[in-house]
Amino acid sequence: MVAKDLAAELGISPDSIRRDLRELDAAGLAVRVCGGALPASPAVIDYAARTAVALDSKRRVAAAAATLSHPGGTVILDGGTTTRAVVDALPRTLECTVITHSPTIAAALLDHAAEVFLLGGRLFKHSAVTCGAAAAEAAAQISAEVFLLGVTGVHPSAGLTTADADEAAMKRVLAGRAADTYVLASAEKIGTASRYRVLPLDEVTAIVTDVEDEGDTVLDELVAQGVEIIRERT
Repeated sequence: MVAKDLAAELGISPDSIRRDLRELDAAGLAVRVCGGALPASPAVIDYAARTAVALDSKRRVAAAAATLSHPGGTVILDGGTTTRAVVDALPRTLECTVITHSPTIAAALLDHAAEVFLLGGRLFKHSAVTCGAAAAEAAAQISAEVFLLGVTGVHPSAGLTTADADEAAMKRVLAGRAADTYVLASAEKIGTASRYRVLPLDEVTAIVTDVEDEGDTVLDELVAQGVEIIRERT
């Protein structure tokens, strides 16, 4: 919503709108931006709570994303519950290399044929990933064909966002170490935003989602900006 347009439509002062937007932001119901606000992502809750959110959507996204890993290849897996679902979708006999900064992702790969490299650093418990200087330095030494990126918001104007500045910085480092970056976007993330930008839309290869494009204005806007959309192959 644009504050000045809403004020004119409702016939109230812009100061009243700005005050209401501050309250919505404080309650986690909107994200204030210059001139107005964007829908807040529901995916900013802690890791344990997220394991119960949009499970079917995450499974569909994971099934599509799992096809991007190939025998003999190297893939970077971000942390998060959607990438955890990708592990379940990967064939256990797939011989590849997985690099991750998530202990939960590494542990889930124990019974897989994949070679696993875990990047160390300060553990950000909210998302169960390492970040900070040590993790960034470790990431600078690796490279991969594919990075499967988790975010909390995908929005045509805000781009790809997440709720923590250090985590956003780590995601940018990992994206810089891969030839192609694919965004994992389950349904609840499309059209929402969080506080910190990870990447602009033109710096990723494609968005993997299960949201149907027919009648979805957000996806229409993304496609109009040249964003490729990938869905599960049936």
